[in-house]
Amino acid sequence: MSADEEIRARLSGLPAPTFDPIATTVAPPLAEARVAIVTTAGLRPAGEVNLWRPGDFSFTVLPAEGRDFQLSHFSPNFDRAGITADLNVVLPSDRLAELAAAGTIGSVATNHLSFMGAQTDETFSTLRLDTGPAAAKLLRDDGVDVVLLTPV
Repeated sequence: MSADEEIRARLSGLPAPTFDPIATTVAPPLAEARVAIVTTAGLRPAGEVNLWRPGDFSFTVLPAEGRDFQLSHFSPNFDRAGITADLNVVLPSDRLAELAAAGTIGSVATNHLSFMGAQTDETFSTLRLDTGPAAAKLLRDDGVDVVLLTPV
């Protein structure tokens, strides 16, 4: 059995989580909104050798002005060609900067966040109770109104 087949076999039987509804707020008009990116691409600063591991619900803070990031995702189950050709496929920082310059959005957040998307804990309890709220606080403290999610 290949590594891909083994991973598929291990993950195919996981139940899908069910979450209770949560309170939401209305964001300001986009022309006034501060926007951040949250990706599950598993990005790290270039040169960092720390790879994500299964069950790692931590996140990496990526400076909005930075462009020197590398894919450190542990899962082999997706095509990396797009990311290799243009980081904006998973972290559209250049597009956000263009939208801010055009006045389409109010501003770009100081930092973006990267999680590792291939998770095996169907309850997501660590993410829901620990790292998720920590990430939300970081974004809220930066005045972020809107988050652009780029799942990988």
